[in-house]
Amino acid sequence: MSNDVYTLADLRQWHAQPPTWAEGEKPILAVFGDPVAHSLSPQMMNPALKAIGVAGRYVRLHILEDEFSEAVRLLPKLGFVGTNVTIPHKFNALQNVDEVDSLAQRLGAVNTVVVQEDQLLGFNSDGPGFLRSLTEAFHVDAKDLRILILGSGGGAGRAVAIQCALVKCERLVLVNRTAAKAQVVADEVRPLFQDDHLAGPMERLEAVAWEDDALAHQLDHTDLIINATSAGMKLTDPDLLSNGLIQPHHLIYDMVYKPARTKFIASAEAAGARATNGLSMLLHQGVISFETWFNRPAPIDVMREALQKAAAEAS
Repeated sequence: MSNDVYTLADLRQWHAQPPTWAEGEKPILAVFGDPVAHSLSPQMMNPALKAIGVAGRYVRLHILEDEFSEAVRLLPKLGFVGTNVTIPHKFNALQNVDEVDSLAQRLGAVNTVVVQEDQLLGFNSDGPGFLRSLTEAFHVDAKDLRILILGSGGGAGRAVAIQCALVKCERLVLVNRTAAKAQVVADEVRPLFQDDHLAGPMERLEAVAWEDDALAHQLDHTDLIINATSAGMKLTDPDLLSNGLIQPHHLIYDMVYKPARTKFIASAEAAGARATNGLSMLLHQGVISFETWFNRPAPIDVMREALQKAAAEAS
């Protein structure tokens, strides 16, 4: 057990055959996922632990969906401080913790678990991490923008859509391959847009079909386009938007961060638009999780440098 990737079988025998590193360094943090070997979180979190003087390690836990409940319940017994939770476990985690933070409840998913004695507390850093990274990338606040989200029917797209609605962005357009899923999210956040905000030429909240004509009309009234799908991770992936739909005034936020310059970002830059990938979101999600676990400021500069180095090596 030397590669920082463990399974439920390893957790079951943790006391009898514990992982060993430098003196005093035992696993105290983790990320649950399936798959999980690709995760860059350990490369970001372990330097952060060292920077604040905590002797411990952040490891990857390859846990299947039907193993999640048992695995997460072992954490208090094994001396863990907490864990991150990624695909496909975020909704499972919501049902398997003892208490859920109000934002995580609203977002419908948990990606950060805090171990407090024998209790598991659930939080979500997806939405707040996105807001921080957006401000860092473009020096703007979501509340001042007209936002269109591609892939808003579930997962990270749904979380970001709800977060944007919670801060009352100027306008929110939800797009999904299965249009009915985007409509469900739109119906959920609709009460957040029913206020005394001045009416404009377009509805403040819409769910629209992923079709060129519908998108062309919407994009004339959009500032920020977010890709919340996994499209772009492979060079063979189809284009997200047809040629000519991206305009120079658009801000492009691609949640994909590998490769660093996705097809979507390349298309945006060719159209004269400003663009960024999702690496900063991963950083700020991690920073918020770290601050939640330790109730202190995270060493963000250390985490940023380590993450950028890990991403460069992985590309």
